[in-house]
Amino acid sequence: MAISPDRVQVAIVGSGPAGLSAAAHAAHLGMTHVLIEKTDHLSDTIFKYQKGKHVMATPSNLVLRADLDFDAGSRETILDIWDRQIEENKVSVRYNAEVAAITGEKGNFTIEIKGSEPILAENVVLAIGTQGNPNLLRIPGGDLPHIQYQLDDPGEYFDEHITVIGSGDAGIENALGLAADAAQRNRVTILNRGDSFARAKGANVKLLEEAEADGRISVRRETSPSEVRVGELVLDTRDGEEVIRCDRIIARTGSKPPRAFVEAIGVAFSSEERDAFPSLTPTFETTKDGIFVIGALAGYPLIKHCMNQGYDVVEFLNGNVDLKPADQPILEEKFAGLPGRRSVEDWLEVIGSNVSIFKELSPLQLRELMLDSRVHSYAPGEVVFTRNEPGSSMFAIAQGSVAVEVNPADPSITVPIEEGSIFGEVGLISGRRRGATIRAAEPLVAVELSRTAALKLIATVPSAGRVVNQISIERQLLQMFGSGLTREDVAPLVEAAEVVDVRAGQKVVEEGADDKDIYVIRRGSMIVEKDIGGKPIFLSYLPAGSYFGEMAVIDGSKRSATVKAAIKSQVVRFPGELFNALLDARPRVRERALADMAGRRETNAFVEARKDSFGSAADMYSETAQFLIDNGLGEATDVLLIDETLCVGCDNCEKACADSHEGLSRLDREAGRTYAHLHVPTSCRHCEHPHCMADCPPNAIKRGPDGEVFIDDTCIGCGNCQRNCPYGVIRMDAKPPKKPGLLSWLLFGAGPGPGEASYDWRKKHAPAGQAKLAIKCDMCLGIDGGPACVRACPTGAAIRVAPEKFLSVTKEGGLD
Repeated sequence: MAISPDRVQVAIVGSGPAGLSAAAHAAHLGMTHVLIEKTDHLSDTIFKYQKGKHVMATPSNLVLRADLDFDAGSRETILDIWDRQIEENKVSVRYNAEVAAITGEKGNFTIEIKGSEPILAENVVLAIGTQGNPNLLRIPGGDLPHIQYQLDDPGEYFDEHITVIGSGDAGIENALGLAADAAQRNRVTILNRGDSFARAKGANVKLLEEAEADGRISVRRETSPSEVRVGELVLDTRDGEEVIRCDRIIARTGSKPPRAFVEAIGVAFSSEERDAFPSLTPTFETTKDGIFVIGALAGYPLIKHCMNQGYDVVEFLNGNVDLKPADQPILEEKFAGLPGRRSVEDWLEVIGSNVSIFKELSPLQLRELMLDSRVHSYAPGEVVFTRNEPGSSMFAIAQGSVAVEVNPADPSITVPIEEGSIFGEVGLISGRRRGATIRAAEPLVAVELSRTAALKLIATVPSAGRVVNQISIERQLLQMFGSGLTREDVAPLVEAAEVVDVRAGQKVVEEGADDKDIYVIRRGSMIVEKDIGGKPIFLSYLPAGSYFGEMAVIDGSKRSATVKAAIKSQVVRFPGELFNALLDARPRVRERALADMAGRRETNAFVEARKDSFGSAADMYSETAQFLIDNGLGEATDVLLIDETLCVGCDNCEKACADSHEGLSRLDREAGRTYAHLHVPTSCRHCEHPHCMADCPPNAIKRGPDGEVFIDDTCIGCGNCQRNCPYGVIRMDAKPPKKPGLLSWLLFGAGPGPGEASYDWRKKHAPAGQAKLAIKCDMCLGIDGGPACVRACPTGAAIRVAPEKFLSVTKEGGLD
């Protein structure tokens, strides 16, 4: 439509869902307006969605406010409806108008258009989104021509090996589209650098997992690209480097706000982080009076949220300052049980200003987070959670403080956690049961973030991830060294800490080097080796929670051994001079460090003294140790080993396991690999960071107080854990019918006998239509005497060992 040359009340830049909704409502109210779009069509972001894409209308419990219709449907249907309704509502649109700059003040803005006359406006609403600024691949080969950042029509590609990089909604939807038609014969792989899909909608994750189960898509978790080659892609996986065939890369690695353009207008951002968003008031106004921001640029990417914001911002501009957001009733219900009868806005102000991980969230982002969280109040002394209780949520203290009971034998010994901090992060990061009982020390208001909400916050808000990192590092240091250390003692170390991701096999410190940093293993595990006669001789294994590098730091010597990652790991690096300063200030910490050093020096001296006589025994020791690491023991917390020199093949271990678990054995003695005298059967390793736990919709997989990973009765049989386990130790099976007792079998032949019943017997006697559930070793949790497989072994061949002990088995078989 024609645009009046006079100044409009509101100019809306960008015709995505937020901009369209704002313009449609301005037209409905009779406000003079213009919708500025740089292309020749509306809603360029959705226009660029892949052909036939199904667009979701989430969250389902949020009311839609808009003069345009929107419901879940295909890309084409939604665009057709909006094109028609924009025309019917007589919205003023200027197409092919690219904004070059915005100058002036509230009431008198000039919007400069490339190659065209400027537009004058009293107020400006920026609804420009972020899709025009994709994050480029910054790896060797990242500029090769077969990399693309957009997928328009999945039907255009045939018989290609295609890798999708990025596990958000766009990446998942692209992968599903490319694999939808089997006749296209595409081999589709999607890379996820983490072990869960924190950025994606649950419905998309479910569809992806179904495609993975059907074999239509290869999902690579804990994997990232390290180099692009012609026809190949080099991957950094949890087990080391891998090269796969790759004809095409679809990179959906997110995008960043057009910061330079927005800042040039006079708008300030919430922080200097690349991912930061503009600072906004609850009415969407920026730090530049008269400039408003809505939609993805405000940190709200969901279409329904965007459209509501478009409606609301025009209402505010039209004088309706009392309008409440559409999510107001939902939040009122959430806050209804809190003390003081405060309004939603008051509680959001308290929570946002007091809690450290929320400080850089805009009011809009905080509202969205609250929709996925719960808020609790506790009286002084009331328990928040108890030691060994399952739970993977994280708590943030909005008001008050808590007391952590650090000594189970004496509840009066407590450590405080103050207002604004967090707790429960151990369960979030590791999946372990609660490590302590926590009570309210005074009247307490705490926000409980579900595991999904917390992971999404950490992944999408850099400041929140940074705070959680700092707190977890501080608490790990205090727990490791103890000896009366305070937060103030370790503050310099925490401030200087650097979290470093390490590839499997990558060296962290190298024998003979002269560097002076100290390291703490945050995730994964390390192998310690010493060069003897030109060969790396295995010295020890370091699980998560260990530290290393202190010898060179304390005595100034060169590195006495090489430390490298057994699997993909994460370490925290601390400057050596700051660690030495801590030791100087705290002699008891120095005593502990010197004691640890003495043990490591003893191992080094033993190796040096016998280096001339090692020969094949040393080779056997190192090779056997490496075999154990290669078979998953590098991330185990408890593993079943069988000494083949003692095993007589009686299968008592399997029978005992089945009899202790309703007739279903959790191990396969014959399966698995063997080296020298050691056999690793197919049985759960109870990994430090369990892969099976990553994508469990009902959170049915828990960690017990002794590290055992078990599946509770909330399992829904989705099979995600089975697909995610790299060791094949989980199976899906129906709960078998109750077997007759042993005497009934002996005297009357009733039932299948001891051990696991045959499939035919279980099928014959099972209730009709019984669903399958996930089955795995739980270390005989709750059964007196410990693991049945070990108790039932007549020769002592079966042993269960922790990671710091299992290599002694290797040593006994070779080096000594």
